[in-house]
Amino acid sequence: MTFAAALATLSLAMTQPTDRPAAEPPVVQLPQGALSGAAEDEVASFKNIPYAAPPVGERRWRPPGEAPQWEDLRDATRYGALCIQATPQGDPGVGPLPMSEDCLTLNIWRPEAVSAPAPVMVWIHGGGLVNGSGTAALYDGSHLARQGMVVVTLNYRLGRLGFFDHPALVAERPADEAAGNYGLMDVIAALKWVRANIAAFGGDPANVTIFGESAGGAIVTRMMISPPARGLFDRAVVQSGLGRELQTPLDRRGAFDLPSARERGEAWAYGHNLMTAADLRAAPVEQLLSPAPVFANGDLSLIDGKIVTSTVEAAFRAGRQAPVPLIIGTNSAEFWWMKPTDRNGYGMIDDDMTWLERALITAAYGGEGGFDRGFLTDAVFAEPARWLARRHAAAGHPAYLYRFEVSSPDNPEPHGGATHAIERPYVFGTLALLPYSVRDADRAASEAMIGYWTAFARSGDPNGVGRPNWPMTVGGDTQMLQFRNEGPAATSLPEAGRLDLIEMFRERPHLISKPAITPPTSRPTASPST
Repeated sequence: MTFAAALATLSLAMTQPTDRPAAEPPVVQLPQGALSGAAEDEVASFKNIPYAAPPVGERRWRPPGEAPQWEDLRDATRYGALCIQATPQGDPGVGPLPMSEDCLTLNIWRPEAVSAPAPVMVWIHGGGLVNGSGTAALYDGSHLARQGMVVVTLNYRLGRLGFFDHPALVAERPADEAAGNYGLMDVIAALKWVRANIAAFGGDPANVTIFGESAGGAIVTRMMISPPARGLFDRAVVQSGLGRELQTPLDRRGAFDLPSARERGEAWAYGHNLMTAADLRAAPVEQLLSPAPVFANGDLSLIDGKIVTSTVEAAFRAGRQAPVPLIIGTNSAEFWWMKPTDRNGYGMIDDDMTWLERALITAAYGGEGGFDRGFLTDAVFAEPARWLARRHAAAGHPAYLYRFEVSSPDNPEPHGGATHAIERPYVFGTLALLPYSVRDADRAASEAMIGYWTAFARSGDPNGVGRPNWPMTVGGDTQMLQFRNEGPAATSLPEAGRLDLIEMFRERPHLISKPAITPPTSRPTASPST
């Protein structure tokens, strides 16, 4: 048979009817209405599900309202809009346009056939609280769903729409209404929605793990200390989620005598000639983006007294965090591009060092060059992660510490390790989105991370047959799991002496008191910074 004849025969066969019926789209009935999703490769997915009222018009800068209802079968096969943010610049954690204030939606993946209630994993995206979404291909939950998980990703309000206050807004809202942390209120509303509705998708509402990276990891720590979030999740994973960052009180000055959130909001609005609540709510969204608020400077990490009542440090120090199993860790070269002399909130960390403290810490890094390369990675991420893990363990709760250091020689960045946010595709099994060729070592590291993460979601213990044992955190010689090119291994913490010196500095009494104030009652686009 000639090639042309074979091609014709194949084409004819492809056009002939088969006995296999077309798969019916999966349908789920909720109190809000019915959803029609999609099924592919043994995974069913449902997208663009509203979990709260659209925060538009008079609902701008108000707590999330009740989720809307619908009568007809709702098409849940396409993503909804991103929350308002600066125009994406190629960040793989953002997702496709369009953008809208009407963005409080979530997405769900589940095994196509669920025989028993499955563990639920709720992902909270990062992006410095100013960008990102739950709709990015990077966070496609299909691979985790094939491991037996029900996966949820969500959007929450960002930037000034999500984290903001102003005297004019104070004057018009009820005295007991939570304010400022609207993005966190959105996440809490989504978790309430999951508890109430996830059983309809085959998920176990009594087994919910929240996990997030960068600012998303910081939101996980807020959920662990937030009174309204208590009881809404059963396990927590913090990936590069800081822990000792600047947090700004809503209505009074905070650490380093920096302005309150309300003062910052009033100064910004004055510069845009926005004087009243009506002015603020009528302002075009483009105006709200300029100049951009900055996570590192405390513009967006707010202590409001209701959703967040203290710093993360103060809550963990007092043992007030949620008593749930915790995984927490960092990457080996998070902020390789940023120096302690940079003029931002991270650059302020070493400003209170005595000359002796700085000399000792600099010597621990082998001199100024090493200090410039490694101090912020350790001070912003590694030392706080170890400190939080130890505090959690001391309170009697399971804690597992890790360090991700899988690093490809094909990575074009002069990083010297695993950069900030690079572990995300390993956790989701979306390695094709790595900015370099995928190696066998990458596939093995991804398989290991997924194995540990999903085992943790099932039982609160990441260990299982066929993987090196991951020891729980204790004080003293803290053990951790290192994800390496050669495979995972349990070890003592690398460069622990550096972290000891940083902890001694951060634990000085006057520094402990600074960030614990409570109110009454740029980075390359491939790996966005926190």
